[in-house]
Amino acid sequence: MANEVCLRTLDHDQPWSLEAYRAVGGYEVLKRVLQEKTAPDDIIAEVKKSNLRGRGGAGFPTGVKWGFINRSAPGDRYLVCNSDEGEPGTFKDRDILRYNPHQLIEGMIIAAYTIGAARGYNYIRGEFQEPYERFEAALEEARKEGFLGEDILGSGFDFQLHAHLGAGAYICGEETALLESIEGKKGQPRFKPPFPALFGLYGRPTIINNTESLASIPVILEKGGDWFKDLGVENSGGTKVFSISGNINNPGVFEIPMGTPFKDLLQMAGGMKDGRPIKAVIPGGSSAPVIPGAQMMELTMDYDAIQQAGSMLGSGAVIVLDDTNCMVRVLERMSYFYYEESCGQCTPCREGTGWLYRIVHRIEQGKGRQEDLELLDDITGKIAGRTICALGDAAAGPVQGMLKHFRDEFQYHIDRKRCLVSAGG
Repeated sequence: MANEVCLRTLDHDQPWSLEAYRAVGGYEVLKRVLQEKTAPDDIIAEVKKSNLRGRGGAGFPTGVKWGFINRSAPGDRYLVCNSDEGEPGTFKDRDILRYNPHQLIEGMIIAAYTIGAARGYNYIRGEFQEPYERFEAALEEARKEGFLGEDILGSGFDFQLHAHLGAGAYICGEETALLESIEGKKGQPRFKPPFPALFGLYGRPTIINNTESLASIPVILEKGGDWFKDLGVENSGGTKVFSISGNINNPGVFEIPMGTPFKDLLQMAGGMKDGRPIKAVIPGGSSAPVIPGAQMMELTMDYDAIQQAGSMLGSGAVIVLDDTNCMVRVLERMSYFYYEESCGQCTPCREGTGWLYRIVHRIEQGKGRQEDLELLDDITGKIAGRTICALGDAAAGPVQGMLKHFRDEFQYHIDRKRCLVSAGG
């Protein structure tokens, strides 16, 4: 990772090991918290001060979410880490699991102490075999050192942490579908309210955070909430780990301060492949509406700037497209993904995603009709905001973005029965 700030730099041939993590101060924050019996309210206040927003896509303030839980309520409370990284274009969390699992574990233990949870789960995407094995090995190391289990470091605090391997369903990245999956049920989103902080795993109060969010906690508490906040910009505190891929020379994972110009991130990634012009950027994973390349080059990587441009920062998955890409074909591929991954619970999503894919596929195959673009506009308007979870919006957003910025390519396909890009238009 470039410019590592919050994810500790581990200069070691096995950076995932406990030895490497402790060499750079790992678990020292946990020791201080437990030995000094730091008040949970003080920890929450520091996390709020940091302006850490959820790094999984929703961007909800982490400290505010922790504050929702009632620590004095009788019965069990749970902490869940969402490592079900299924958004197309996103590949940052798997690298945290592979190369820095102990920082995530330390962050989870501190979070569990803060909310009063005695048990936690890290829900890991089913395809992540190596990250899963690395995390399991790190758990075993942490248990042997007394960082997990009963009476951790003699503090009287008990916390058991387990990894739960998913089965490859994109919908389980939605937090309530994830809870259903852990409980052994079909992964389908729940109605909200009640929200997980009141009625979560096994019907008990539960806090769910993203991998990167929880891994940021130890350094925030070590260096202070103000330090983290000042790394970023207003309303977007700290650093953010971005996955950048597409038609670039150096696809990879980069940790940069929030508010960094996109053109700087693109330069870190080696610039455009073969020196070709940038055509478009999908800034937050496949569900984020596309932004034209020229406009993107003027933007900064933070929540507000991307939202004002008509898209969203999402999971931080940046997909860069050059002028060789047919946007009809790009949308066809994305629409097929959402059609395949809909859980089928909500009629607008179950039926609508299929309609979107079939219409875009028809246009791509040179069989488009003049009324198809208006039909796509109409369908997306009847899917978005009408489903239990955000998958319906995730399917509609890319269609709306493409038609807004690249409608001419779709019209060309319909009028000429062939591709504008391949025709050299």
